[in-house]
Amino acid sequence: MRAVGRLARHEARLYVSLGLWLTRRTQGTAGGRAFGYARGLGATLLGLAFVCVVETVGVSVLLRDMPIAHDVLLVLDVYTVLFVVGLYAACVVRPHVLTPDAVRVRYGAHVDLRIPLSAIGAVRRETRMTHPPAEDALDLAVGSQTSLTLELTEPVTHVTPLGRRRDVTVVRLHADDPGGLVRALMRR
Repeated sequence: MRAVGRLARHEARLYVSLGLWLTRRTQGTAGGRAFGYARGLGATLLGLAFVCVVETVGVSVLLRDMPIAHDVLLVLDVYTVLFVVGLYAACVVRPHVLTPDAVRVRYGAHVDLRIPLSAIGAVRRETRMTHPPAEDALDLAVGSQTSLTLELTEPVTHVTPLGRRRDVTVVRLHADDPGGLVRALMRR
């Protein structure tokens, strides 16, 4: 039952993100410098939303003589379109944030990992397209690509959307400006 509650909170964050995106605001960036990562997601997710809209129109035409099925699928299709646009909006309004004492590594409404700067042993710009699974690594790829690797001197606990905890010592992430993020981290 806790898992259902956690998923509901994540879904609610998507819709809050949609509102923030429409008003061109960000979340959780006060007191820090934001580094976006959603540039590579825009075309894919908004293209998927367009396909969902086309599918909605097609299903509406096919089911015009079955009003109950038409109405049920229309509600589900509108929900799907809002969900997909909310996924993109969450990535735009929740960028990575560098504060004086930590870096918040985020991925939409699903990941918000605070890493103390004192726990970062090495940072490097490293473009990777493949990410073999590793128990102690967290890979936050955008378009199957990461552009930055953080090696930690001590484990940081990552909590998944369903509440599973695991300690990570390597974090790979994507940033629209990986060089700028590396320089900012090196200065701190």
